[in-house]
Amino acid sequence: MTSTATSTSAVLSTLVANLVLFSIFVVCFLLLRLKFKRIYSPKSSFDIVPEEQRPVPLPKDPFSWIFILLTKPHSFVIQQAGMDGYLFLRFLFMFGLIFLFGMLTWTVLLPINATNGNGGTGLDQLSISNVKNRHRYYAHAFMSWIYYGGVIFVIYRELFFYNSLRTAVLSSPKYAKKLSSRTVLFQSVPDTLLDEKQFFKLFNGVKRIYVPRTQRELEGKINKRIGLVNQLEAAENKLLKTAVKAKLKADKKNEVLEPVDEISAYVPEKKRPKHKVGGFFSKKTDTIRYCQEEIPKINDEIYKLQKKFRTSKPKNSIFVEFENQYYAQLAYQSTVHHNPLRMKPSFTGLEPADINWSNLRLFWWERIARRAIAGSAVVALIILWAIPVAFVGVISNITYLTNKLPWLRWILKMPHFLLGLITGLLPTILLAILMMLLPMFIRGMAQVAGAPSLQHVELFTQRTYFAFLTINGFLVTALASSATSTVTQIIDKPTSALTILANNLPKSSNFYISYIILQGLSVSSGALFQVVGLFLYYILGYFLDSTVRKKWTRFSGLGAVAWGTTFPIFTNLASIALIYSIIAPMILLFACVAFFLVFIAYAHNLTYIFIESPDTRGLHYPIALFQIFTGIYIGQVCLLGIFAVGKGWGPIVLQVIGILATIFFHIHLKEAFDPLLGVIPIDCMRALDGVSNTASYEGASEYQSKVLDRKNKRKSVQTDKQIEEDAKATQQIKQDLIDEDLPVNSEENNNAIVPLIADRDFKTTESKNPIVRFIRPDVFLNYRHARRLIPATYHVEPDTTDDRHAYDMPIVSAVCAGVWIPEDPMGLSKIEIKELSSIVNITDENSGFDEKGNIKFLGEAPN
Repeated sequence: MTSTATSTSAVLSTLVANLVLFSIFVVCFLLLRLKFKRIYSPKSSFDIVPEEQRPVPLPKDPFSWIFILLTKPHSFVIQQAGMDGYLFLRFLFMFGLIFLFGMLTWTVLLPINATNGNGGTGLDQLSISNVKNRHRYYAHAFMSWIYYGGVIFVIYRELFFYNSLRTAVLSSPKYAKKLSSRTVLFQSVPDTLLDEKQFFKLFNGVKRIYVPRTQRELEGKINKRIGLVNQLEAAENKLLKTAVKAKLKADKKNEVLEPVDEISAYVPEKKRPKHKVGGFFSKKTDTIRYCQEEIPKINDEIYKLQKKFRTSKPKNSIFVEFENQYYAQLAYQSTVHHNPLRMKPSFTGLEPADINWSNLRLFWWERIARRAIAGSAVVALIILWAIPVAFVGVISNITYLTNKLPWLRWILKMPHFLLGLITGLLPTILLAILMMLLPMFIRGMAQVAGAPSLQHVELFTQRTYFAFLTINGFLVTALASSATSTVTQIIDKPTSALTILANNLPKSSNFYISYIILQGLSVSSGALFQVVGLFLYYILGYFLDSTVRKKWTRFSGLGAVAWGTTFPIFTNLASIALIYSIIAPMILLFACVAFFLVFIAYAHNLTYIFIESPDTRGLHYPIALFQIFTGIYIGQVCLLGIFAVGKGWGPIVLQVIGILATIFFHIHLKEAFDPLLGVIPIDCMRALDGVSNTASYEGASEYQSKVLDRKNKRKSVQTDKQIEEDAKATQQIKQDLIDEDLPVNSEENNNAIVPLIADRDFKTTESKNPIVRFIRPDVFLNYRHARRLIPATYHVEPDTTDDRHAYDMPIVSAVCAGVWIPEDPMGLSKIEIKELSSIVNITDENSGFDEKGNIKFLGEAPN
């Protein structure tokens, strides 16, 4: 059996195995999605999400739902999936199209590769490894110019679109009026500024100051009280369930339990819930009575500590709430302190629930040290992890070792299909498992590095995990796979090692074709089937959920996508496809299909199953777009190495020019867009007419007094012709503002010409030519276009209830949690409520028992 035949057999075996798995998962999804609505359509089937996030149910037809899902407007997807979800779907769709149009290179590359007779068979015959004549490399060099150049232009186009969408969304009432958009977090604050009054001296528009303070004693007591309340709730649920079971058992035997209104008649003293207070060897104590005694004591202690929280030692950070988004952005974009590393870093858009309070006390030197420690740990992990990853690469090409290791030749006697599974499917599964184990460690390192919020943990994870996947998921695996496939040749001709590796590098593409097949077929269908969701809800929930609150939480708690690990997986897959797009063009077909299948699966899940993750306001998208340059660079360098080994000097020069051009565009795209990605531009927050109110800023600017009033004074000496020309110009600009859905103050604008502040907003080139629309993102993907994509609900102001403790640590205003118990037919729950209501908020609303005596909820949790 030839090596190339084995490699192709591995791909075909992987394809068949994954097609079978894909078919099983999809059929299971189609059969179960209508019956198990809690798993497959919870957002549209139950009242567990806000009204505006409740989509219309998909039709029962097994296939038409795909068409309906894919034709939903952009505003619908943004509404249901949020900015991050919408942009992730856009990423999948755009790169699916990139790979689709990339197959146009086949018209040139496949004939050139297939006909030059370097001995390749199967898929290897269609790769650059089958090219013998170095003059044919000119085709690959020019195709890399065209294809990679097109990808870079798409990246520019998408960065332009993202910038337009982000500014339009963040300046909409939904975001501009949010407390998080009006609040700035400053870290490394000097001691002289750790005061509620000092910031009124530095900024205009300051509304309130929050100084986080270290309160470990209070935090410990809050956690203890939470444990006691949870214990009490679990004990009460267990007690009432035991009583109901006893009543059902007595009814079957026609026995009467007396007295019927006392719980002791149903649950004897020895069966009441008990626990050991003093450790394993201590005597058991009645849990309910113990909690009944301890909760009031700790409540008093907590109340006293909460009253004097302002006397606690301040952390090294401060939150400043402003009157509006405009003032907040001016402060955020300013250099505040004259000393280096003071009042930095600063952040805006952080929701109180997403903040890592423990990381707010870091000094500037401590942050530097912790970043160095986290970075070193990640680098060490990447190096150490290369060993098991390289082993996976060896397995994928183990048949090549049989020439020098005779004891392995029994592998060649296996049936072709089984051998293909071992060398194709098994390595891809092992690689996928290895890559699943890293995220927990990386997120832990994000905490060590000082990430101030859940969003920053995910952003750190995205950057780090992509670096890990690039090194261990591609470079190490590809080199190990190529080295394994050529090890016998290298042993025979050690001086030709570089040439042999370069010629065989394209053969490792077959491993990645198998990996892409796994992601495209099994992962996409598995995402639809939701096997993990089925297990967690129906099996794990059955054994673990013993209280009515746990059952309700299991029912109402919807999953969310962890973007920090989801984005890098598909960014890495896109990079791998780009790396091999010229070297082994057939990979584009599998990548195109894979990305479109994953797009369909995630479009369904993000719309009907998952809730929005902690909102990064789309920041994962530009990070992923810039990471794609990694795939372009590696692809160009690999081509350069192949040209160098083949001594194609002309193609080498062309490839060097291509690499330099990529560097040039990469640097200038970073320079152009980086300053825009973390801020909201001023012209998006202030009205273009200079006098109208916006969601970001209310009140006239100095334009009123310094331009309009002076204009009115000169108006008396204007000629009739000048007045007529001014009126026409004003009317035209007002119409432009109306077309763009921008506010227009008609009374003021009748007396002045509205200034054209931002040229991009008034480019009105009309064209239905798709090529023109594609190459002019400044016209067809500008701010005006982005505003049309915003859901109607984004124009509704959010609830801005004033909370004086919004950005204080939660323990400062924490209240004792409530207890939720099930209502029983004997009225015992009412007795327990009367007994415990003086120490804790306890209720049996929206709950009960079924006919078998099992606890059930009848509605949402009342407290």
